[in-house]
Amino acid sequence: MIIAALDLIDGNVVRLHQGDYGQKRDYGRDPLAKLQQYEAQGSTILHLVDLTGAKDPNARQILLIKKLIAGVSIPMQIGGGIRSEEDVEALLSAGAARVVIGSTAIKSPERVKQWFNAYGAERLVLALDVRINDNGQKHIAIHGWQESSSQTLEAVIEDFLPYGLKHVLCTDISKDGTLAGSNVKLYQEISQKYPTIALQASGGIGSLADVKALEDSGVNGIIVGRALLEGKFTLQEAITCWQNG
Repeated sequence: MIIAALDLIDGNVVRLHQGDYGQKRDYGRDPLAKLQQYEAQGSTILHLVDLTGAKDPNARQILLIKKLIAGVSIPMQIGGGIRSEEDVEALLSAGAARVVIGSTAIKSPERVKQWFNAYGAERLVLALDVRINDNGQKHIAIHGWQESSSQTLEAVIEDFLPYGLKHVLCTDISKDGTLAGSNVKLYQEISQKYPTIALQASGGIGSLADVKALEDSGVNGIIVGRALLEGKFTLQEAITCWQNG
């Protein structure tokens, strides 16, 4: 499925280039209109990142998030600096279908495993962003990609599988925000190795050909952000391309 994505800073729709707050494109102040447009075009799930909350959990845009969730009738997965159980609770209470967890799963895995036990694997998505080195090792980057961890993608997945891990959103950082196509080989490899995981591909989608390229990769969903905001294609076209693959 195609998962339309919006990133929000202080109510504005934005896109960061490779996670850099200094390289920010602005796409206006009406996220609800965009989400409603995506729903009208056939979207079955939406992806929202609270970049304000990611930088400062005390500034989480919870009122706006509630309004956005209430304004559409399809499920929404939401992330952005999820550090505590209170953060998870707040988003689930606001109506999020799933909460997307990134760095905390690497820094405090035992805490996140408790959330899997408490809320169930269906309500949680692990967002695992990778830098692939010359030896092909997929090291996880954390804290908005400012730090690299020593852990590999495979090690983290295997650590969480006993807790029912189902949803993994995987980004090849070198592709993110580039509109230059995604790392098809990465997704093929991971989906073959872990067939029980519903893998979401993120980063680099710039054309319908990029959507088509993921057709046999084994991914369950494709996150599309900037390409939709910049009119490279419509969501409807992407959904048709994916379904007719």
